[in-house]
Amino acid sequence: MKQIGFVGAYDKTDFILYVAKILVEMGKKVILIDGTITQKAKYVVPTIKPSTTYMTEFEGIDVAVGFENFEDIREYLLLPDITSLETEYDYALLDVDTAKAVESWNIEKADKNYFVTSFDMYSLKKGIEALSGLREPIKATKILFSKNALKEEDDYLNFLSLGTKIVWEPEVIYLPFEVGDQTVIYNNQRVHKIKFKKLSNQYKVGLQYVAQKILEEKEYNLLTKVFRKIEKGV
Repeated sequence: MKQIGFVGAYDKTDFILYVAKILVEMGKKVILIDGTITQKAKYVVPTIKPSTTYMTEFEGIDVAVGFENFEDIREYLLLPDITSLETEYDYALLDVDTAKAVESWNIEKADKNYFVTSFDMYSLKKGIEALSGLREPIKATKILFSKNALKEEDDYLNFLSLGTKIVWEPEVIYLPFEVGDQTVIYNNQRVHKIKFKKLSNQYKVGLQYVAQKILEEKEYNLLTKVFRKIEKGV
């Protein structure tokens, strides 16, 4: 099971769900773990009777809410050991937004980490605050939600992160999130679906690119074919 960390205070639950959906369509077994304070997945992922700690299936994705670590999930699933959990899934996508969650989910051990933010001060500073939970240096790729990507914005993020244990990867992923994309996502929430068809091309390209970086290189050609089907709603 490969672990992919998505760190930051920015509202990224839907973004991770859409990435997870692509992985599922690629034939992967995926668990999305909502380790955030707000636990947005509890409200946007349909379930019959949510409790403090639970798991539910949505669009082929196993969504876990309220757990504090992988051992808790193992016990919930009644698996004999952690190895059994690791063989149960191909990917675990970790959505975390606090120093406590960064530490309890052991983000340092993730196979790949992303820091997701926009450039409003809350997302920036609260996201950086979450990085204080790191006990050792990690490499992370920035995913920046900004309509007009400015070097000054990136420089400011670099400045805020000084003193943390984050090591930025050279690549930066920019997503010019449009109001129209937000409207599409809200509509999808109401009908309890993950649909790509009406999303902007820029947003879809970003989703596909992140999924590609998570997958193995040998799967890239298949991803292109699968994503075309997803776009059409096939």
